[in-house]
Amino acid sequence: MVEYQQKEHYSINDLLDIVRLLRGEGGCPWDREQTHKSIKSDFIEETCEVIEAIDLEDADLLREELGDVLLQVVFHCRIEEETNSFTFDDVCDEICKKLIIRHPHVFGDVTANSTDQVLKNWDAIKMETKGQKRYTDTLTSVAKSLPALMRAQKVGKRAMRAGMDFRCAEDAIACIGNEKAELDAAVISGDKANIEEEIGDLLFSCVNAARLLGVDAELALKAATEKFIKRFSITEELVSAEGVDMKNLPIEELDIYWDKAKSIISKTEEQKK
Repeated sequence: MVEYQQKEHYSINDLLDIVRLLRGEGGCPWDREQTHKSIKSDFIEETCEVIEAIDLEDADLLREELGDVLLQVVFHCRIEEETNSFTFDDVCDEICKKLIIRHPHVFGDVTANSTDQVLKNWDAIKMETKGQKRYTDTLTSVAKSLPALMRAQKVGKRAMRAGMDFRCAEDAIACIGNEKAELDAAVISGDKANIEEEIGDLLFSCVNAARLLGVDAELALKAATEKFIKRFSITEELVSAEGVDMKNLPIEELDIYWDKAKSIISKTEEQKK
């Protein structure tokens, strides 16, 4: 049994000590077996739960979930510390230096009176400190592990900063129509590889339109998915109320119930206003 002083209130130093004990001799067998790769999905899951807490506007849940994310950071740092690679303090040191360097308008003598100027300075400093010589380098540095929509929007945003962008949102929307026409042609040809490529182009054009309209494509799709689930649920309730299994109905009849579900939701939302 590992002894540890019980406290009324713990700090970051306590968390560092606890993780060290869990990973050490006499600690937890599971914790000692973990590697960066074995728990990387946990990091994603904990981050998503933070987002959920933010969406719910639940401060208590947010506090808890931020703690789980912090644990992930400390845990990964501990794994590296065991090989004398770097420590949690090194991580804190690096991010503090980065923040100071990238905010010369706060910690230096640079003037930046608007958010746009701050972002321009940030991008220029980032390119310099990361040794990025071309605008292309800023695009390829966007993590491939990001969700596809989020990565596409970020790539488009960085291309915009290099001057490669639509003149306006209307042009981006028009591009959606062009890509849809190319997809139609690919479907007629029956070429699966071409169909996949054109669907990708269509999705990318939708992301560009969202960006220029000030919409987060990732959040927009998330909301659309939730809306679909809600409508699907009510549709199923309507069908089940008549003693029918929805999978036994043709799509034409299901569409009738679907429209009824949309009407119910619209009336409910109108009553809430």
